[in-house]
Amino acid sequence: MTDYPQLLSPLDLGFTTLKNRVVMGSMHTGLEDRAKNTDKLAAYFAERARGGVGLIVTGGYAPNRTGWLLPFGAKLTNRWEARRHRKITAAVHAEGGKIALQILHAGRYSYQPFSVSASSIKAPINPFRPRRLTGRGVRWQIRNFVRCARLAKKAGYDGVEIMGGEGYFINQFLSERTNKRRDEWGGSPENRRRLAVEIVRRTREAVGRNFIIVYRLSMADLVEGGQTWNEIVALAKEVEEAGATIINTDIGWHESRVPTIVTSVPRAAFADITGKLEKHVNIPVAAANRINMPEVAEEILTRGDAQLIAMARPMLADPDWVRKAAAGSADEINTCIACNQACLDHAFGNKHVSCLLNPRAGRETELVLLPTRRSKGLAVVGAGPAGLAAALNLAQRGHAVTLYEAGPEIGGQFGIAKRIPGKEEFAETIRYYTRQLELAGVDVRLNTRVEAADLIGSFDEVVLATGVTPRVPNIPGIEHPSVLTYPEVVRDGKPVGKTVAVIGAGGIGVDVSEFLTTENSPTLDLKEWKQEWGVTEPDAAPGALTTPVPEKSPREVYLLQRKKGRIGAGLAKTTGWVHRAALKAKGVHELSGVNYERIDDAGLHITFGENHEKPRTLAVDTVVICAGQESVRDLVDELTVAGVVTHVIGGADVAAELDAKRAIEQGTRLAARL
Repeated sequence: MTDYPQLLSPLDLGFTTLKNRVVMGSMHTGLEDRAKNTDKLAAYFAERARGGVGLIVTGGYAPNRTGWLLPFGAKLTNRWEARRHRKITAAVHAEGGKIALQILHAGRYSYQPFSVSASSIKAPINPFRPRRLTGRGVRWQIRNFVRCARLAKKAGYDGVEIMGGEGYFINQFLSERTNKRRDEWGGSPENRRRLAVEIVRRTREAVGRNFIIVYRLSMADLVEGGQTWNEIVALAKEVEEAGATIINTDIGWHESRVPTIVTSVPRAAFADITGKLEKHVNIPVAAANRINMPEVAEEILTRGDAQLIAMARPMLADPDWVRKAAAGSADEINTCIACNQACLDHAFGNKHVSCLLNPRAGRETELVLLPTRRSKGLAVVGAGPAGLAAALNLAQRGHAVTLYEAGPEIGGQFGIAKRIPGKEEFAETIRYYTRQLELAGVDVRLNTRVEAADLIGSFDEVVLATGVTPRVPNIPGIEHPSVLTYPEVVRDGKPVGKTVAVIGAGGIGVDVSEFLTTENSPTLDLKEWKQEWGVTEPDAAPGALTTPVPEKSPREVYLLQRKKGRIGAGLAKTTGWVHRAALKAKGVHELSGVNYERIDDAGLHITFGENHEKPRTLAVDTVVICAGQESVRDLVDELTVAGVVTHVIGGADVAAELDAKRAIEQGTRLAARL
């Protein structure tokens, strides 16, 4: 018996069988780009295969140099490269898994001056204008796709995924937005589909019947000039006829101004679109995007919206996701919170991908947590992200750990973040650690403000993860009753007026502004979220776009920062634009280059200019302080003087912008070496 009978049932593809319905979707890690990282990549995939995934899809490999994502990026173009891939396929097969190589041609998204596309139209997210391919050039590209698939088969892969979505090369031919041709490869929907269909047809001819071909199909482009629903359905049918084994869901282009995978997107927000397409084809279809827990996947499969579930980032967060689901231990899953901080932000920043919640992801060969040879008695003070990571990993290695937390619950800043509209997923991390600490036998002592005297002589070593406290700026009138700190507003629920000034426009200030301008979190209601962002039914408009209708803000909010320049410029690459767009939609007043003069009954007095020559008074009811943090290090000196071996991590170590990624990695690395 299982809690997830659909999810864990095998899928017969005719010539082979997948052991369950879980596909590890493609996630480019950066390890693909250099031959020296092949062993690391093999270990990374092997761990996910060992965790029970039915089918793994690699990061994207270009079929030639014009298709590189980045100069000298991942490609598969010759037999020497294919030979190297045998380490990867052998490692996965040794763990009982199956793996497909994704063939990805970036087209006009290729970040190099030799890019090509259907037409010479520059992408808004790329400085390079692509060269328009001739008809002969198009046919050469098709041959390269086929060669890449043939090499993948020789390398031992069980199949390939042909990337036909996300606004990449094939998608650029499919859409009238980027295909202005009038030859056999453009000018009509049938001609625009020709490239995709020919690639699938000729790939099937080259690899034979007993080889998986997944076609990643854009079911909603979410851009102006995107494909119509009739065109998408026709493509799916033609791709099936051409020899595809599976159709995988793709939603949105990289240049789309609709978020598709950030944490504020409701779970399984686009599964209904997959369900609409599934009815038109006879091959299995995989649902994707913001599916992170087994119960969500099971519901999609049960109602018949898909036969497979594709998840990428959840497999970064927890490689044992499937095994835990099969064991009836979903409460032990380290749930992906879609923060993007160590995965997509790294990928688009040309860094190796990992995971904020699981810093071992992509580092399986270097960040190893082996059982300890000598158990120590260890105290961890502070149950924020750094302390939780240290306490859990230390206990799992075999140390006796006591975790002290001054507050009534674990989580630290995550306990505040989970109350921000669109960040409710952060509660899943607190749930995960609560359960894992229990299983690991950590002695958790809540509501306990520990003193140095309690620690001296009682433990072999002490880990201080005491976190941060809000920094209160030196502004005349800062003690005024209208002034609140961000924890008082978000965590403690202190009342806030109808007109508010937020001092500090970093990540916290932006979050607090969203908190203040949202009556009800749109993540709770899919219909409201789609209205907020202008997403309609795919058969209602090309690209599934309509006019956004954002919910009216219950307050007037001013977001202020001292430095000049655009507010939110320092936010993360893949999520910052979403926050900026949300603030704009709610009518938040953004003021930069501000000097704070005083706070009194009249409100917040500010000036602009280096000589403070332009005064202004904001007649606000409440002033919320989001002006940074200061480390809490009260115990360090006393413990050090007493000779206690003390390790300081997380915000207690560095109190710049809140950085859970650094905190969790720091706690994990400390646990690995103690």
